[in-house]
Parts: sequence; structure tokens; C-alpha cells
Amino acid sequence: MPEPTTHHRRTLLKAGAAGGAALAAGLLGAPFAGAAPALVRPNRPALTHGVQSGDVTTDSAIVWTRADRPSRMLVEIARDPSFRHARSLRGPLLTPDTGGTGKLRIPGLPPGTEVHYRVTAADLDGRVTSEPLTGTFRTAPIGRRDVRLLWSGDVAGQNWGINPDRGGMTIYAAMAARRPDLFLHSGDTVYADGPLTETVKLPDGRIWRNLVTPEKSKVAETLDEYRGQFAYNLLDENVRRFAAAVPSYVQWDDHEVVNNWYPGEILNDRPEYTEKRVDVLAPRAFRAFHEWHPIDARAAVDGRVYRSFRYGSRVEVFVLDMRSYKDANTADQTAPGRILGEKQAAWLVRALDRSTATWKIVQADLPIGLVVPDGSGIEGVANGLPGEPGGRESELAWVLREIARRRVRNVVWVTADVHYTAAHHYSPDRAVVGDFDPFWEFVSGPLNAGAFGPNKLDPTFGPEAVFVHAPPAANTSPWDGYQHFGELNVHGASGELTVDLRDATGASLWSKTLTPERR
Repeated sequence: MPEPTTHHRRTLLKAGAAGGAALAAGLLGAPFAGAAPALVRPNRPALTHGVQSGDVTTDSAIVWTRADRPSRMLVEIARDPSFRHARSLRGPLLTPDTGGTGKLRIPGLPPGTEVHYRVTAADLDGRVTSEPLTGTFRTAPIGRRDVRLLWSGDVAGQNWGINPDRGGMTIYAAMAARRPDLFLHSGDTVYADGPLTETVKLPDGRIWRNLVTPEKSKVAETLDEYRGQFAYNLLDENVRRFAAAVPSYVQWDDHEVVNNWYPGEILNDRPEYTEKRVDVLAPRAFRAFHEWHPIDARAAVDGRVYRSFRYGSRVEVFVLDMRSYKDANTADQTAPGRILGEKQAAWLVRALDRSTATWKIVQADLPIGLVVPDGSGIEGVANGLPGEPGGRESELAWVLREIARRRVRNVVWVTADVHYTAAHHYSPDRAVVGDFDPFWEFVSGPLNAGAFGPNKLDPTFGPEAVFVHAPPAANTSPWDGYQHFGELNVHGASGELTVDLRDATGASLWSKTLTPERR
């Protein structure tokens, strides 16, 4: 996947515009570690990074927030924005143990219903509360409802952070305008290994200006530095508004820890790291990832990242973790390898087989057929070698063969990671192996990062690049029209799935309607 750009560390915090300077003053005064987009009132708690919802089901959802001091999270739930007849729930304590973050599982909700929620933080003696923040989400329906899902990934990478001159990460406003039911965040939710500089000079002379915080001025190594990576993105007003309006299913990729990481790796070639052991860094990143996202730990199969969610009779989403169980990028690519791990691969096949949803959406954090090198090794699934599946391809071949053998139909893969958008069709008629069913993989990103690509396609599973929108040069800036997100619209009555690959304005670059097959 794309490497972070190399640059000198800068220690000066400078937001640039007057509003950014005021914001920075609020950051530096926050009692908890991490950035805060709201100035702190001395006499009452403040919710510093907005509200979020996620992991919605037919009858529940997770609501998230962060406070600037020890306090109690309080949540009100209602069917209308006036909050008449609201239900009040007592949430967790927001303390330094979690960096001030907290989340509450809201049970007992009606299916297919728009829910309004209001969050406050009460000081520990209960005398004063914060100003309230509000959000909305829709619970999963039960029957054949129309469903709209968006997906993308890759936020604040390659030294392209929050630029106040262009209104911040405006692609989030374009996504909000699509009024989706769900957002599938396909990973690289942060770039913990990619420090930001105050300015970036483009080849044509334009100057990109970044909002920079102390945590974004170096690579993340400590828990608080990892927390600061997630806090940074929520400085952006577009991101906060989107998070308050659209529930998410979030997964991680590599940059939440360090570029192209794998278990057991030692960062001997990264002099900027004082802690070289990925097995020490990854648990810190994992803890911060779960603290800062509205993820229901009970939904994760083994308490980690991979999990599944039913969204009506037409859609089920299967969230993968293609990081925590993979073998080394330097492993022998002719021998059988791991990308999911035996337990997760078996879970995926079993869960797809048991699903009665019309469309099974596999939310992957790495593409299947694109060759993604890591120096002399392989970062992704495809090994770039002709012939039978080798390396990590062997595990994916087993998954594809098993779901074909069990006659699992209408499986669609969505991902980000490679920083461009594309539609790939895989077919046994073009493949080295022929014992799997044809399927589609849709790639879309980045949200706010350098644009790259396109990558070479490996022939093992017979991929065809039906559509590609990639930049003319590596690390093209977000100014230049190569930021992307994808959209899935499932028609409740017919079951048809329409896929759109969209640019940062929301304009559709390519569209395809798929008709479901019967099992």
C-alpha cells in the first residue's frame, strides 16, 4: 500500500487561520491527552470530539463520545428531534483510563426506525452537565427495505491532513449529502505512522497547509500518541457532522499501527521508532482503535475486529480483519500462507453459508487480486506469480472454493487500501484455478490522503479491471480530483444491487446494477 511521505519533524503547532488558532488553544488546554475541537469551560465538563454511532442492529446501537474531564456519560433516546418522551440511560464513567472516551450500547430499539440521541457529560458529583450534543441513526430493518451503504477508507495519509483553506475534509460532506443508512469504514482510519508538517509545496507551486497537533508531529508509539491519531480526524467539522448523522461499521488496516505491519515484525529499518517491536505497538493501537470508534466488543467474534451484521432481509455485512492473523510479508510465496488465519477463514465460510440475506457484502481491508508489494515482500493477498495459488492466495482460494461448493450466491467484496477506485470482475473462465464462482470486487478510496495507482492485477483468480480511476502521478493531492467513495443501493422489492463509484463531490464515475442469483 502507499508509503507515508518522508519529511522533517516539526514541533510548532500552527493552525493557520484565526479559527484554527483558537482551536489549537483549546487543544493545548485539554486535561486529557489528545486534541479537542471545543474550548473548555472551567466550571463544567465539555464533550470535545462530537458523538458517533455504530454497530447498529435491528434493536440496538453503540453511541460514543469523549469528555474533557472525569464525568459520567448520559444518553437520551427519542423517536423525534424534540426529545419528547425521551428514554434516559446512564452510561459509563469517562476517565483517563480510556482517554476520556466512552460508549454505551443502547438496547430495546424498534427495527427500521430513525432514532435521535442526545449525549451529555455530568460531573462526578452530579451538579453540572456539559452542553448536549445530538445525533441520529437508523436501526436495521427486518424485511425487504431499500438500503444505501457507503464505503471508503484512508484518512489523513501521506502528509495530507486537515487543510482549513479548503474547508477541511469536504468529501465527508459529499457523503452525508447521499443520506446513507450505513458507512463501512474500510480501514486506514488514521495514519499513526505518518507525521504531518505545517505546509506541503506542490510541484505547481501551490501550498497545502495542515492543521497539526503534537500527536500528529511524530509517529505514534505510546497509547496516548495513538489516541491522538484518532482525536485528530475528529477536529474536522465535516467528519464530526458525518459521524453524528451516519452509523458506521469500522475495521482497521495497517496504518492504525504502522505501514504494512504483520505480527512479529521488528522495525529495524524505521529509525524514527524507539519501540521497534510491532507486537508491542499493535496492542496499544488496538486499544486506542476500540476506544475511539463506536464498536460493540460483544459483536466481535473473538473480541477483536472481525464480525458480521444483518441489515434487513437483503443485506448482511461481514467485516474482516486481514491484519492481525497474517503471516510475514517476507514469507515464501510458493508455500501455503495466511491472511485471515484458520479461525477467521472458517468463520467467514460458515457465516456466509448460514446467511439468508440476498447480498453478502464482504468488507475487506485488502484487495484480492491487486499486487501490493512491500519492498521485496508481499503486503497483500496476490503474490504476483503465475500458476496455482501460493502464499496468502491459497487461503483465499480455499474460501472461494468452499462458498462455491456450498452454493453461496451473491457475494460482493468491497475495499479501499490502494488509494484509487476500480471495479474488478473475477471469473474462473479467465483464472488459473476454475473451481469458484464469478464475483465482483469494488475498490474505492482514499477519503483524504495521497492518491496512487493503478496496481497490477494478478491472474490467479481471473480478474478483469472493468473500470479504473487513478491519478497520473503517485501521491496526488486531495486537490486534484482523485479522492473517492463507493455506494451500494439495494432495492428492497427486486433485490437488485446498484454500485456507484463516486468522486469527492459525490458525482458518479461508474455505475453497475447486479441482479441477484438464486441459491
